[in-house]
Amino acid sequence: MHELLQRLLGKRGVKVDELDQEEKKVFEGWQEALSKSELTTQDIKNFCQSQIDIIETKWADYGLEQNKKAELIPYHHVYKTISKVVDSPKQMIESLEKNLLQLIEQ
Repeated sequence: MHELLQRLLGKRGVKVDELDQEEKKVFEGWQEALSKSELTTQDIKNFCQSQIDIIETKWADYGLEQNKKAELIPYHHVYKTISKVVDSPKQMIESLEKNLLQLIEQ
């Protein structure tokens, strides 16, 4: 475990095996990010997707108040936008390849 995470959990008196599923996902994401010297675009995509999954799980919770769910909309939008930006070069390449193939077939 990364030293900073260990210190934070120790200060709060929390043990990793006591975390719920959502908290464990966040913890694992932090642990993975802190263990690398540089983040890749795939790391960013994975982080954004994990945050999107957490938000959507909360939206599916019928016990959560509607105003709490509504507060998550801007966060969801930001993570989705970041994911799209990271994927945009790939999508641009795919689109260009598709157009070139169409020109070749003519």
